[in-house]
Amino acid sequence: MKKFEEIIIFQTRFHKLTVNQLIQYLVDSSKDSRKKIVGHVNIRAMNFAYELPWYRDFLNSADLVFCDGFGILLGAKLFGYSVKSTHRMTAPDYIENLAKACEKNNVSLFLLAGNPGVVDKAIAKLTAIAPKLKIDGHHGFFNKYGVENDEVIQKINKFQPAILYIGFGMPLQERWILENSNQIDTRVFLPLGACLDFYTNSVYRGPQWLTDSGFEWLTRLLT
Repeated sequence: MKKFEEIIIFQTRFHKLTVNQLIQYLVDSSKDSRKKIVGHVNIRAMNFAYELPWYRDFLNSADLVFCDGFGILLGAKLFGYSVKSTHRMTAPDYIENLAKACEKNNVSLFLLAGNPGVVDKAIAKLTAIAPKLKIDGHHGFFNKYGVENDEVIQKINKFQPAILYIGFGMPLQERWILENSNQIDTRVFLPLGACLDFYTNSVYRGPQWLTDSGFEWLTRLLT
């Protein structure tokens, strides 16, 4: 499997790759016998990595970490790395292309995120553009310990997804992966925060020209 250039900022590393390379990596990893974790970094993640040693270790030990913020690209440039805007990607923008790739390669997907109802909306949108996609899901508002957590894991394992998308927000989703990965029958763990909320328009991201230019944070600040 292809190796990507590592970029290290303040003792936290991520990889230099494009969205198409990320999607191909996810598909290839879903066929691997070894479980893999694919993380992402933005300014919020870097703050957690600075404050929480376990979170920094999570990112530094993940199999792949992609850039999800223009602020990170700017930081990389200041540290002397050669990066372009194409080396930054955010999940709401590529989730449909990922779904199409999963459909084409017979890769199953489980969505574990969002308020009740958000997952259903996301599944409806994704199957509209990828009708043969094997997909299931469960909302993210459940007790992450005890019986309720065990029941969710049982549902995941019954479906046996190749890729498990987890969207609880940082750093809860990463902690949940660390504490539960050994019990879960999946090939790829993919923590992606509020992706489904934005994808289903449950939360407004802002106009595309604003998000494409690196000012999505401004919409969140003002709304």
